[in-house]
Amino acid sequence: MALDDYITLGRSGLRVSPLCLGAMTFGQEWGFGVDETDSHAILNEYFSRGGNFIDTANVYTKGHSEVILGNFLNKNLRRDRAVIATKFFGTMHPGDPNAGGANRKSIMQALEASLRRLRTDYIDLYWMHCWDKFTPIEETMSCLDDLVRSGKVRYIGFSDTPAWKTAEAHTLAKLRGWTTLSAIQIEYSLLERTVEGELLPMALELGLGVTPWSPLKFGILSGKYTRENSKTISPARGDWVTSQLAKEKTFDVIDVVISVAKQMQTSPARIALAWVQAQPGVTSSIIGVRTKEQLLDNIAAADIKLDKEQLKLLADVSKPKLNFPFDFLKGAGTFMAAETKINGEAYGESLLAPKTDAERFEGN
Repeated sequence: MALDDYITLGRSGLRVSPLCLGAMTFGQEWGFGVDETDSHAILNEYFSRGGNFIDTANVYTKGHSEVILGNFLNKNLRRDRAVIATKFFGTMHPGDPNAGGANRKSIMQALEASLRRLRTDYIDLYWMHCWDKFTPIEETMSCLDDLVRSGKVRYIGFSDTPAWKTAEAHTLAKLRGWTTLSAIQIEYSLLERTVEGELLPMALELGLGVTPWSPLKFGILSGKYTRENSKTISPARGDWVTSQLAKEKTFDVIDVVISVAKQMQTSPARIALAWVQAQPGVTSSIIGVRTKEQLLDNIAAADIKLDKEQLKLLADVSKPKLNFPFDFLKGAGTFMAAETKINGEAYGESLLAPKTDAERFEGN
């Protein structure tokens, strides 16, 4: 699969590349990332290889990410060739309570500001960056529907929002005849699999596309970290990285990723990305790079096909502990339909059900 083996996003007809280019590294205002010249070189390489899906946000590098992307689109590419996703929720004006969140006032002002920075008159996919617990979901979905009807937004989605709230919003929109969600954006990798309890099953049930962020877990799954060098990692990398490297299980996963990579004569990053892309419901994983070399290594993951044994090795070593009732429901099939077979699934003997008519209590 190459970048131009496009996939429709959820139940929408929007065609996107199987690997989405994240733009959080465009700009150096956060102390990392690349300048505009290097960002444009990365964008040019991505689009020249058939990629079409870019993910940014209003707050990324304090707005500079959107400016860099907008400048590129107006100099190097036909706007309609690109699928541009950006986000609202984050505040750009600390001290103003309505500058962020998901109320009608904040959404509309955030959109207008993003349109100016991106130098475009519409957004292809507009994400709610996080759930705003202070705003009724009816207000958010009604506003997003208005923006779609106005032509300023084409599709909508939720990022970093609980499954129950996402399902409520999607169902409400259906009942009201409003624009429904097309996708969710969630953290998902071999080191972060708890989304398999609620968010992924919900997306499959509702037909929402899934775009994982940090599929390499902040670069930890790239193979550059080992047990030997983990103690030398600078605290400046942040708690998200250092806390993960303090866990023995992290290196158990890394060991298997490196082993499979050696077996397939490829890089650990490609293996980790290929695993995520192979999971049910995943549409397009978001990759963040700072060099063209990193980009080329990551997009080569689209050509990696892991076999059943390799997938099992990776799944077993990274198996998460999921919230109730996930484990409890594993036995629900036998509880419900002992000694039968439904949709190809066979259920064994039940320890709870009566074995004979004599054991079964019947009403008169």
